[in-house]
Amino acid sequence: MPLTRNTLIRLKTIDHCLQNRYRKWTLQNLIDACSEALYEYEGRKDGVSRRTVQADIQLMRSEKLGYNAPIIVVDKKYYTYADPDYSITNIPLNDSDLHAISQAMDILKHFQTFSQFTAVNDVISKLEEHISVHISHHAPVIHMEKMPLLKGIEFIAPLYQYITQKQAVEIEYQTFKDEAILHFTMSPYLLKEYRNRWFVIGSCTLFPGEASTFALDRIQHLRPAPESCFVENRLFDPEHYFDHVIGVTRTLQSPSCHVELRFNADQAPYVLTKPMHTSQKLLRRYPDGSIDISLQVVHNYELEREIISYAEGVQVLQPASLRNNIQKRLQTAVSLYGENSTGNQHDFNSDSITEEIPASNSEAKNDENQHDSNSALKTKPA
Repeated sequence: MPLTRNTLIRLKTIDHCLQNRYRKWTLQNLIDACSEALYEYEGRKDGVSRRTVQADIQLMRSEKLGYNAPIIVVDKKYYTYADPDYSITNIPLNDSDLHAISQAMDILKHFQTFSQFTAVNDVISKLEEHISVHISHHAPVIHMEKMPLLKGIEFIAPLYQYITQKQAVEIEYQTFKDEAILHFTMSPYLLKEYRNRWFVIGSCTLFPGEASTFALDRIQHLRPAPESCFVENRLFDPEHYFDHVIGVTRTLQSPSCHVELRFNADQAPYVLTKPMHTSQKLLRRYPDGSIDISLQVVHNYELEREIISYAEGVQVLQPASLRNNIQKRLQTAVSLYGENSTGNQHDFNSDSITEEIPASNSEAKNDENQHDSNSALKTKPA
């Protein structure tokens, strides 16, 4: 049963009071203690009613939360625990609780490669030590896509700390298109992940007054800047900044637009079961199984790339600007496979290769296996 924060504060307060055997607790004493706790933690000044605290006591006595608290009334006036060692925080875990924790740990293990989860790794180890006594080991049943060697993930932990501490940072950054190193100061506000690539969004000296996005895999060096350099975030709401965005590309001035797409019968089930965006709506179904959907999103690079990934399975209906962009990009792609294309547009030779990348042992082995497989297919009798 989910509990509100206020309820949890009251239950913990009542529990703390009843553990104190050096004082006698009337119902009014418990009401006052709960009111003070709510004012301290939540700033509530309206206090707690007599009926609310009585309901809390009954809840603690019941099995609804698994407490079964032995709360008794002495001399028809004073509340206490019949067992002086009892506390609601000492409730043992049942089998259902243990299995739920075990399942949660299976998921948490997938994040162990991130440095900011180091402390959690220790907790997982302790939990495994205790839970393994009650639960038999099993083969992994969850596999999540992860890239432990992603460039730039070492900056996630320090940037997380800088954001929470409102600490400006000095960054050395190199784009994919420019060999020059950019040097700037940034006030980071938000970390964003998209398709296993991480980004930091904030205000920087290169583009003052704008919300700038930088990929962590292109950061060369990162160090704290003087505290006076930090600029408070008055540019955007981090919770809703990406509400109408597929990916990470947008500006403060980027308006969302109404997009309509038509998917053929082959692609329709995939789009319906895995929507492209939270704004996706089904507009029309056709007898041949095709569908029309709408999105309310910013027109950016990631949207176009997502549409192109469906190739001949999708048609842009509107807006016209998006339709024209997709048409041009597809025409360029088709030109790479035209009759005059040799499959090697630049007619490379060995002298024009900048760098020969040696295959790893696993890649070489895969190539060898593939060669043997192809040879077997060629020699197999009809």
